[in-house]
Amino acid sequence: MELDIVTSLRKAVKDCSDRGLYYASKWASELLLSISAEQRKVQPQVQTGMISMQTVLQEVAEADFEEEEQDVLAAARALAEAKEYMRASKLLHECKSARGKFMRWYFDFLAEEKRALRDWHNLDYSLSQNTKAAQVPLQPLAPINKYIQELLEMVSDETDPWLLFLKALFLKRLSRKEEAVEACILSIKGYAWNWSTWLLLASCLGDREELAAILAIIEIPPGHPLVELFKLKVVVDLSSPVDDDVLTAEHMLRPDFFPKSAWLMGLRAALLYHLHDFHRAEAQFDMIMKVDPMRIDDIDILSNILYVAENKVKLSKLAHYYLSVDKDRPEVCCMVGNHYSLRQEPERAIQYFRRATELDQSYLPAWTLMGHEYVEIKNSHAAIESYRRAIDVNRKDYRAWYGLGQAYELLNMHQYSLHYYQRATALRPYDVRIWQAQGCATKKWGAIECLKRALLGADANDTTLCARLAKLYDEIEDYRSAASYHQNIVDTSQHENKPTFQFAKSLMYVARFHLDRGGDDLPRARQYAEKVAQSHAEEASTATELLKRIHARESTLGTASSGGLPSAVPSTGGTIGTETGTMPTSATSSSGATAPPVTGASGMSSSLR
Repeated sequence: MELDIVTSLRKAVKDCSDRGLYYASKWASELLLSISAEQRKVQPQVQTGMISMQTVLQEVAEADFEEEEQDVLAAARALAEAKEYMRASKLLHECKSARGKFMRWYFDFLAEEKRALRDWHNLDYSLSQNTKAAQVPLQPLAPINKYIQELLEMVSDETDPWLLFLKALFLKRLSRKEEAVEACILSIKGYAWNWSTWLLLASCLGDREELAAILAIIEIPPGHPLVELFKLKVVVDLSSPVDDDVLTAEHMLRPDFFPKSAWLMGLRAALLYHLHDFHRAEAQFDMIMKVDPMRIDDIDILSNILYVAENKVKLSKLAHYYLSVDKDRPEVCCMVGNHYSLRQEPERAIQYFRRATELDQSYLPAWTLMGHEYVEIKNSHAAIESYRRAIDVNRKDYRAWYGLGQAYELLNMHQYSLHYYQRATALRPYDVRIWQAQGCATKKWGAIECLKRALLGADANDTTLCARLAKLYDEIEDYRSAASYHQNIVDTSQHENKPTFQFAKSLMYVARFHLDRGGDDLPRARQYAEKVAQSHAEEASTATELLKRIHARESTLGTASSGGLPSAVPSTGGTIGTETGTMPTSATSSSGATAPPVTGASGMSSSLR
């Protein structure tokens, strides 16, 4: 562990806390404590290198201002901790230090956020009480802070890194993303260890390409822990990790970095969850609970894993435990909602998901899961509203777009459904479930292309997609392509030593193709028919009849039984050409895990968690 990292983290804890950035201070303090005590016992480093005289004079002047205002700053901080933001801001009106200005404008922002939320709830109450809707103003989807533009003008010309963070915050709220990114980068250049700035920058990024572009212009070495942690946070937020990201997280958990960091362990668990490696993710959460049993962050992800695994006992036990720890955290409400959903009590699940959104309107998982529950009870309109609220919170959440597709599919509005599936696949181009659902919403040729695309991200041993593609090709009378996919099913099943009855239909289809539809490989047809005839499959009697026809054909052609099969059948069905000459093969996903097949809207609660 480099000495400057320990020193910088220790300084960040104080600097962020002094300015009321309590989440950033908590993050820095937890990361600091995850370093071993021996490595934390370091002497403060003496700053070396050339420093301009102007910088020195600015630092001296700032220190003098802060010394004069220290009592006012301490009082304002105490008021802010009591959530009396307007009093705190009023107290700081005469402050000249950069820290005093930051606290004043930041507390102004928080006070106006609080006021906007109160007015929004009052409007909601007025609408519920007034039967004449025309007498009440239309309620917006979310509270609106009308003071942000004025605050932005106050910080527009500031160069202090903390005030640049405020500038970026206000620009982001005004949907001026490019300017917000620029302000974030300048803030990080001046003060790198303000984690709130990194989080704000992460919220401005839409994909991994944008992440790579940003990292190229940040003036911090690529291997620096801050950069690595930022990359991991972004890919989790984008739900687009790869196996290398898990390796990076494990590298950061090594003894020479942050071996006891529950936050970093939670990040690794989230990476594994998005890669559908649920077993390892659950094991990581078990370790987190041993390290910090009171930690509530990320337990909503754990509840999703237990839901998919249908582990009712563990989910029930954890729900009761965390209710006793803090029942007013949205993550806990989300876990309890999953508990009731798994018990087939969607109404009670919806109550807890709604409670989570009341505690935090920007809590994305609750909106999405509430939409799933509305789909389960066939309330499509309520589901659509929930998913749209989730998209308002984060347009990068593929689950909400997918959910909208499912909800419109229930309403038989297939064009809308297809549109939203396409938005989901744009965010998750290798997610098998979404391509399958999009295939269900399109016509035959479109469905074939979607399922072939899904095949690229599917497990190589999963024959479900091949079966569906074979059926679609058979319906459009492209028997050669259909036989290719059936051949792939046969090869995969034989490789896994499956009993014959499980793939007898594919054996029979290939045999018929070679007998009646131009395949002309009678030895292969005879072998497959004999295999089915000698089994206990339902198709055994049909296979016996087919064998008689094959023998008759062989006798006619004078080949009898002297013909033989090739020594090996290519596992990709290479002996049967498709319309492009070769049979598309499955490719494992980046995680090597198999996603559950889409079975329609009724199976969505499990498949989307």
